[in-house]
Amino acid sequence: MDRIDLRSDTVTLPSPRMRQAMAEAPVGDDQYGEDPSVNRLQERIAELLGKEAALFVPSGVMANLVAVTTHTRPAEEVILEEWAHTSRFESGGIGSLAHVLTRTLRSDRGLMDADEIARWISSGNEHTPRTGLVCVEQTHNFHGGAVVPLDGLRRIREVCHARGVPVHMDGARMWNAVAASGVSGADYAACADTVSFCLSKGLCAPVGSLLCGPAEFIARARFARKRLGGGMRQSGVIAAAGLVALRDMRERLADDHVRARRIAERLASLGGFAVDLAAVQTNIVFVRLEKLDPARVVEAAAKDGLLLYATGPQQIRFVTHHDVDDDDVARLLQFRERLAARG
Repeated sequence: MDRIDLRSDTVTLPSPRMRQAMAEAPVGDDQYGEDPSVNRLQERIAELLGKEAALFVPSGVMANLVAVTTHTRPAEEVILEEWAHTSRFESGGIGSLAHVLTRTLRSDRGLMDADEIARWISSGNEHTPRTGLVCVEQTHNFHGGAVVPLDGLRRIREVCHARGVPVHMDGARMWNAVAASGVSGADYAACADTVSFCLSKGLCAPVGSLLCGPAEFIARARFARKRLGGGMRQSGVIAAAGLVALRDMRERLADDHVRARRIAERLASLGGFAVDLAAVQTNIVFVRLEKLDPARVVEAAAKDGLLLYATGPQQIRFVTHHDVDDDDVARLLQFRERLAARG
């Protein structure tokens, strides 16, 4: 039986076109800035997002860590949303490696209140840390792939810049927000001084992320990348897949959103699974189990060739992606019906 993997969109496999591009990629030493495929990828994304420059890094976690390290100085404070990936799910890297403090704020499905951010921004003194950075996330993973509203992001940037504080956007799934909202990537990117996004999630590239921003910032970020072990050599082999991802995969993200909606609506109608349908905007569905044990559901699903992810004692996350088709969704829903029949 073929496996259906709904744990994350990080499990996507590179397309045949990506594999061909990787095999044929012109390469050079990127540490010397001489890899033509990497340079083309960086130039292409800077152009798409309206930024001066971009930096290719191995992972989204590294992109965010490089951004925080470059924006801040040790002992400064970073303001983030309480469920921000950068704060909660990146192994404490910004604390242990960037040596910054974090101030986490509540939000409305990922959108922090700009006025509250303004109240917490501090210029620092001999007793209190200076606010060095504000981080936002788009889409917001642990708010169910929520598309954070453009107007709210603009307001955050406005209050931060009025106080001399830069904004970084963790845009790991920003292209899902673009597909869901119709807002351009450049418009979202304009809400932040720097923005990162992943090639290896819904865009299906096997590895890699990009950090975009002002040319002077990216020059300093290259130093941070090197110090963190992210300097690469003939990395055009993987950058070539990223170029195909940008060309071929952005438009089809809407298909993933349709399938996520189908899963959410069907599970909500069967009972036993509580789903906030208004929160399902992109390719992520969080489902609260009213009676069943998520760990046992995950175990039973695995026996049926379905890989699921329990995110807590009452919750399962489903993520649709390029390698999940309509037949796979049907198999998932059939499994849920069999589970209900077993009692």
